[in-house]
Amino acid sequence: MTTDVQNTSKTAIEKDDDEIDLMALLLVLLRGWKVVLFCALLGLVIGVLYSRYVNPTFKSDALIQIEENSQGIAALGESISELVGSEASKAQTETELIRSRMILEPVVTLLHLRIKLSDPNIGAIDKIKNDRIDTQINTPEGVSLESDNGRAQVSQFEVSRAYHDRTFTLSKSETGFVLSDGFDEFKGQLGTAHQFRGSDGQIRITVNELPADSYPINISKQALKATTDGINNKLSVVEKGKQTGIIELSMTGENQQQVTRVLNQIVLSYVDQNQSRGSEETTKTLNFMETQIPALKEKLKSSEATFNEFRKQYGTIDVSKEAELLLAENSQIDAQLNELQLKKAELTTYYTEEHPLVVQINEQLQVLNSRKQKIDNTIEGLPEIQREFLQLSEDTAINREIYLTLLKNYEQLKLVKAGQIGFARIIDLPISTYKAIAPKKLQIMILALLLGAMLGTMLVLLKSLLRNVVKDPERIEVKTGIPVIATIPRSPLLSRISKNKQGGNRLLAHIDHNSLSYEAIKSLRTNLIFSMPKEAKALSRFNQSNDVSQQAGPLSKVILVTGESPGVGKSFITANLSEVFAQMDKKVLVMDADMRLGELHKMFNLSQDNGLADYLASDNSRLAKIDNAATDVIASKPSVESFIHPTGVDNVDFMPRGRHPHNPASLLMSDRFTQLMTELSTHYDYILIDSPPVLAASDAMILAQAADKVLMVTRYDDSIEGQVVYAVKQMHKANIEVDGIILNDVQQGLMSKYSYHYSYAYGNQSS
Repeated sequence: MTTDVQNTSKTAIEKDDDEIDLMALLLVLLRGWKVVLFCALLGLVIGVLYSRYVNPTFKSDALIQIEENSQGIAALGESISELVGSEASKAQTETELIRSRMILEPVVTLLHLRIKLSDPNIGAIDKIKNDRIDTQINTPEGVSLESDNGRAQVSQFEVSRAYHDRTFTLSKSETGFVLSDGFDEFKGQLGTAHQFRGSDGQIRITVNELPADSYPINISKQALKATTDGINNKLSVVEKGKQTGIIELSMTGENQQQVTRVLNQIVLSYVDQNQSRGSEETTKTLNFMETQIPALKEKLKSSEATFNEFRKQYGTIDVSKEAELLLAENSQIDAQLNELQLKKAELTTYYTEEHPLVVQINEQLQVLNSRKQKIDNTIEGLPEIQREFLQLSEDTAINREIYLTLLKNYEQLKLVKAGQIGFARIIDLPISTYKAIAPKKLQIMILALLLGAMLGTMLVLLKSLLRNVVKDPERIEVKTGIPVIATIPRSPLLSRISKNKQGGNRLLAHIDHNSLSYEAIKSLRTNLIFSMPKEAKALSRFNQSNDVSQQAGPLSKVILVTGESPGVGKSFITANLSEVFAQMDKKVLVMDADMRLGELHKMFNLSQDNGLADYLASDNSRLAKIDNAATDVIASKPSVESFIHPTGVDNVDFMPRGRHPHNPASLLMSDRFTQLMTELSTHYDYILIDSPPVLAASDAMILAQAADKVLMVTRYDDSIEGQVVYAVKQMHKANIEVDGIILNDVQQGLMSKYSYHYSYAYGNQSS
């Protein structure tokens, strides 16, 4: 039962820790709202600049229908359809055909798309300022480009392959134009075709117009593949729906007229190629028939002449019924043989003898020839004259039938060719809408804003991950094992004074005595009073360890205030803590023991001179031998009172750091410092020592030997947790117990998880 309760409690604690981590993560983002906002605004600015930098993009589209079969031949009869076969065309195949160089190259040649003109004087700033930059226009007459100083137009620009993709500069001169590539320079007349011989080949160019005042224009000639690839990058060819046979062509570009013109020419080029491909079979069949008709006509005339001559010689012969049947069958076989031979001749123009259709016709010819041979053998049994009569009449009939059939088909195919339109039909030609499809400025700005905010969020989280600052009192207590005995809120009034770099006393009692910060200092005083030992035992042990006799009377209670690093506010805590102790009618001494960089004197508007370092350094010749009789004479020493200065605050005296010594740690370990602490302890109720940071010097560890309370000051949202933990460990290694941590400069508000620690202050509020 006890185990279950413990497990349940552990689970609840883990869930609570998870919730705290999520809350801490949210608070990290809220505290870094300035970084997030800055990055979001920066992203928005970049988005606005980008939307103005890029030229608007326009789009044109067209529709083409792909029919499965050519309807022109089928409408003239089944026999013609058999003679001229047509293969079914799939839309997917046609989409790839439209992208081929066979279709695009005529468009590139017609519109001079390989010629590229640009204005070198236009930079990124100009693009942002103008929001839109003119681009080149391609027409069958040439390529033109508008500029600030006028219009440039080139109708011809042919170069050798070595000059492909090389940029030339065109500029107007007094006599015409100048063409230069940086090495060669050519001069010519406007409106006249010129041919130049360069170092890398021939150049043919015709310049019709150029901007005034020698305004330069860049010109280059692209390779054909680069141009067609560029067109394909902007061209989209897809089938609408599934197996609808409707192909949609769309093209994008920076100029609406240019896009529409190029896409229109692509559609027309494809349709022209489609029609040529559809009539190709008919043309080849007609050419074959034109070679066969004269020969068949001569053969028919010869057979008729021979048959007529035979009839004149022998007269008309009656053939028996059997002979008539054989003749009729033989005639049919010959007609079939001729028809098959005609089909075979047509097929062999496209296919080889191994093609399945050719092999099938050969097998049919073999069967018919076998049957014809049998009939011929039967007819051979007829009388000689009858057999000759049948042969001549048969030849005449066959030749007449073949000739008439071929002549009829020839006339029909001529009609077919005249009306053949191919299997691609234009449904919609491209039109200009003059409506930009990109950039979508609102979407770009929103996306840039979101990306900027995301970047800011990542930076805040990364900063929090890499620099884990002190924010959570409970967390720092867990990590160090030292209680946080006070959290000092930030004083807004004191912060404004510090930003304005105003001088004067910066004690809270004089500047912001009704603030939460001042109340927190008083709470710290109360905590120290009740936790302070009744007798100052630490100073007694310190004196004894240095072999110094303890004087009679109560000793001061010594409080050491240090920090893990500079800038945490230990001097601020020390000065204000001394003031609230003095309110209890206690004599308080504030000692600035940071003899290197101490600035505690600024809190009281005093000078740093004549202080602790000066007092300790004055003991360089503690004993001096005056004569040879070994008589020791104690050298005169300055009194302690000359190094202690009044602060202007009742019951509070101050010992500044003095001049900067070269060995501050050695001075603190001397007997002189022990005597100083012993002497001061009989005159003051409390001694507050401001020491150097623990991680910067070892002075704090030396001073802590004489302290009853050791306090570690750390700054909220500035000090590094790892440094605080390491500083506490260093103190522990020196057998020094840190009695408490003071979290200074806590910022209150909704973004602070622990702002509820101070919600109001007692005392009179300023009206």
